[in-house]
Amino acid sequence: MVSDRCAVFLDGGYLDKILLDLGKMKIDYSKMVVDLHRDLPLLRAYYYNCLPYQSPTPTPDEQQRVSEKQKFFTSLNRLANFTVREGKLAKRGTDSDGKPIFEQKRIDVHLATDLVMHSTKRLITHALLFAGDSDFIPAIEIAESEGVNVRLFSVESTASRRVGARPHDELVNAVDEHIQLKQTQLDGWVRKM
Repeated sequence: MVSDRCAVFLDGGYLDKILLDLGKMKIDYSKMVVDLHRDLPLLRAYYYNCLPYQSPTPTPDEQQRVSEKQKFFTSLNRLANFTVREGKLAKRGTDSDGKPIFEQKRIDVHLATDLVMHSTKRLITHALLFAGDSDFIPAIEIAESEGVNVRLFSVESTASRRVGARPHDELVNAVDEHIQLKQTQLDGWVRKM
């Protein structure tokens, strides 16, 4: 039996929504991960996201957004015990207002696969999840059946600021522990420029 050890699973799209709601806050992911795992030894942190959409004949703006995100992913991959798993952003048509509809592909599967693999191989005793999607529930159920404690992190909404990326109620009900972080905790992760 492995002694206590955790892995951190970060849904980048979910985090992007939260950070956008908080004024495009840029955070130091090293500080964030250290704060999340606190007294538990860390096996690895995983960040799941995809590059922005780029059309077959990309505009300069599309090229710049992709380049900036690639640099961001590279900087995360260089952090100690940190891995970026990339999915794809697919264009799925337009809405009634003519705005494009985009959908992330492979992100949920990457996260769920890593959570199940780490749990069934007994690499971890705790899974620290920063996500909001109820699609992760089957993977969480497997992890818990393997004896893994699953903690879900989200950001607390206040009367003055509503964070739009509240985790799904079924997800909150599925985990062992739901920890709502306060704005002051996120302020401690703000990246110094």
